[in-house]
Amino acid sequence: MIRTLRASPAVYAALRGCRRVGTTAQLPGPGHAHGHLPASTSPITSKLHFFNSVMEGGKQIPTYRVIDGAGQPLEGAVVPEEIDEALARRIYENMVQLPILDDILYNLQRQGRIVFYMTAYGEEAAIIGSAAALAPDDEVLAQYRESGVLLWRGWGFDNVMNQCFGTHLDVCGKGKQMPVHYGSKELHYHTISSPLATQIPQAAGVGYALKRDPARRGKNCAVVYFGEGAASEGDFHAGMLLASTIPSPTMFIARNNGFAISTPSSEQYYGDGIAARGPGYGIHTIRVDGNDVLAVYSAVKEARRLCLEEGRGVLVETMTYRVGHHSTSDDSFAYRPRKEVEDRKRLDNPIVRFRLFMEARGWWSKDEEEALTKRVKQEVMTAYKKAETLPKPELSEMFTEVYGGEEPWNLREQREELKRLVWKYGEAWEPWKSELKKHKGGGKDLLD
Repeated sequence: MIRTLRASPAVYAALRGCRRVGTTAQLPGPGHAHGHLPASTSPITSKLHFFNSVMEGGKQIPTYRVIDGAGQPLEGAVVPEEIDEALARRIYENMVQLPILDDILYNLQRQGRIVFYMTAYGEEAAIIGSAAALAPDDEVLAQYRESGVLLWRGWGFDNVMNQCFGTHLDVCGKGKQMPVHYGSKELHYHTISSPLATQIPQAAGVGYALKRDPARRGKNCAVVYFGEGAASEGDFHAGMLLASTIPSPTMFIARNNGFAISTPSSEQYYGDGIAARGPGYGIHTIRVDGNDVLAVYSAVKEARRLCLEEGRGVLVETMTYRVGHHSTSDDSFAYRPRKEVEDRKRLDNPIVRFRLFMEARGWWSKDEEEALTKRVKQEVMTAYKKAETLPKPELSEMFTEVYGGEEPWNLREQREELKRLVWKYGEAWEPWKSELKKHKGGGKDLLD
């Protein structure tokens, strides 16, 4: 029989267990005869002893898991009671649609219809499990594989396609951003930025702003996603330090998928992953099986509670595997064996694992799987065909909403220069005529 609880003691214990645990040094006996340092609880010891682990005895940090590869709960595992059939189906359907969307957009890039794309193959549980555990108005600062968070919040395939194709209906950046650089103010999803790890200290600042807002204090937290490669940047440490000392309610979700582009995680750090760094900043930390959507859901939900309750940072490291190439600009088989990837897809597929869990409860069937796949493919293709026919934004939109406040002089100069070029070549030179036709209004808005 599966035990169900509203708040998982196992998750809470794991998070609490990492609190300020950073020593394996042998402490003095009862009473600490030598006392402790002034203004500190650090006991004095006469034993010379170095340590390099946050766990007793130098052991590795454990990984929290609820269901195994066959979809069966582990002995003693707690399945959250809110995971009923309705919620399980919604989680599963959102997981399934990610690789379908990725397949189509990846192929569109290969056909030259869009210029760039990044997939989330193999990380569906880490993305959707965390999205389901957050409040819909928690502020999300993502990296670039978390489109599933937006889809969970109801963004829709039309918005995905309009952003990737840069149409005039692109609500993210009006055609200014690269594909997959999504954003939605209404859905509290901050626009993706290309430079690595910049979103991490920004998230700590967002969390602090939430804490200062009486209407949102104790109700919302900032959530930042990043890979283990981004955690090698100084911005990671700046964000962690700010969230732990100021402090601010910021949840750090590290997607440890094994690779920072071509650099394996074994070359990214020598210590025990990203989770080992949390206690150094004095924040609650947990490592979770990122291919177990129920474990991710439970861990993130409890992490969010701690974040709001204590008003400071929490670190969640999800252990997963990047099945796809880093991006359409990468060929991962140049630095890892194809067999390794195929084996991971076959043996540790997060979607298959959760489907087996649902099938064992009579919540899913083969017929429903076929119907879902067919429906999602049709919806994605419909959105693609619609976006491909839409014009790009008006030419004048190139200069709007780049900066807040008064428009700087350099943008004014550039607009005037482009205006002169359109007057000169817009009707006289075929390459310009052809390019202007792709824009709504054909560039005439710039001349008005």
